[in-house]
Formats: sequence, structure tokens, C-alpha cells
Amino acid sequence: MSEHSTDPGAERGGDPSSTLGEGDGTAVQTLRVDRTLVIGLDRPAKRNAINPAVTRGLDAALNLLEDDDDLWCAVLAGGPTVFCAGADLVEGVGEPTPRGGIAGIIERRRTKPLIAAVEGAALGGGLELLLACDLVVASREATFGFPEVRRGLLADFGGVFRAPRVLPANVARELLLTGETMDADRAERLGFVNRLVEPGLALDVALGLAATICGNAPVAVRETLALANREINGAAEADDFDRSHEALGRLLHTEDLAEGVAAFRERRSPQWRGR
Repeated sequence: MSEHSTDPGAERGGDPSSTLGEGDGTAVQTLRVDRTLVIGLDRPAKRNAINPAVTRGLDAALNLLEDDDDLWCAVLAGGPTVFCAGADLVEGVGEPTPRGGIAGIIERRRTKPLIAAVEGAALGGGLELLLACDLVVASREATFGFPEVRRGLLADFGGVFRAPRVLPANVARELLLTGETMDADRAERLGFVNRLVEPGLALDVALGLAATICGNAPVAVRETLALANREINGAAEADDFDRSHEALGRLLHTEDLAEGVAAFRERRSPQWRGR
């Protein structure tokens, strides 16, 4: 399937488990299932790391969701063992898109619900993809974390201010400051995960949740979502992004960042200098 369109042979009632994740070389695949658009990350060799192709694919898919009146909801899925390992440290994530901002999704103003289906690890930018969604379905084997501080960076794709809004403050600080991961059981107990499922079932359950949402009046759903997200995210989130980007700009000039990236590539412990 093209990263810019859905599979024309699967317009209605397709089986996403047999179509997505076939490794046909596209970074993002899409499939219509009734009124739901399934969006699948497909860079298994790179643990679904966000690169320019992923950014373009997510942007195109979410533009399609927003512009097609026959689509009322979407599910964002990763691979069977890794949802997304974050930003591609070699290629980068590419330029922000006009409608979606970072990665084509992070700063997007959506009117239709987006559900994440998570199998395996969602780390760094991968976790920030989830924070840009409205609901989360996760396998019991899923893990969540912000490893950025271990590289000399911060969670600049919204994580530093969105995590404290959806998690208890001390838990958000714990993830952001330690770089450690949180398992799916704890994430469900804390209210971050809406449905906790057995491995391999995240996409199916997410599609069931999407079907329930699509059984409701679509205009009422969109109006409700807009008001709820305004309350959760605040009316001036653009200011939060500005402050986050400014902080990242300061970090980009530190010796610690260079050391953190070098240590990651050389698979050794970093020797921090604090400057």
C-alpha cells in the first residue's frame, strides 16, 4: 500500500492483521476498516523509528482522516514487538509538516478520535506519538519510557508537558528524569492505558473500540473531543512547544549531548561533564 493512500481493494471491512506489517518498503501503511482508518508504522528494521518518510506517511494518513467525510476514527499501530523506538538519531524526523507539525502528528489539531494500538516498546518519540492520541490500547508486554535524558536531550515532542497532564505528576517526573520504563500493568493502573490486552490483540481491541465510537453520532463525538482536549491540553499549548524547543536549543550546544550520542552509538556508559 502507498503511504499516501489506502489500499483500494480494502475499502470496507478489510482484515488489518493480514494486510498491515507485510514489509513492502513503505514507512507508513493505511487500510480502511468500515469508517476507521488503520495507520501502521512499518520500519521494522529500524524499530519503527521516526524518520522523514514516517513523518510524510503520518501526515498524509492523518490528512486523509481529516478530509474524508466517510472516515470517523483512526487507529495508529506499530509492529508486533515494537510500537516505535522514537526519533531516528541518524536521519532525524524531517521537517515539521504544515498541518501536523513534528512527525506530521505531534502539533496537529484533529477533530476525529485517534486510538493507539501498542505492542512492545513505545519509547521517546514513540511515547510522544501516544500522547498525541486520544485513547491507548496496549498489550501486557508493552513498555513506555522517555530515554532522552540518557542521551543529553529532553522529550521535546510534547512529552515534557503532556506527560504530566495524563499521568500523576510524580510519575511523569519519574519517567522524564530517570529515563526508566513503565510496564503496561502500571500504565493501566494509572489510567494512561484504556484497555490492557493479551499480546497480539492490541489492534483488534482498538478496532473494536473504534467501532463503538463510530456507532455514535459523529458530529457529537467531534464536538465532545474538541472540548475535552481543550481542557486537557490547555488553550495555549503552542507556548509550551515554544518553551520546550528553546530548552532543546540550549541542550544542542552542550558537550553532554555529544557525549550522550557518542556513548549510544558506541554502546558504552556516557561520561557526563555537566556542560
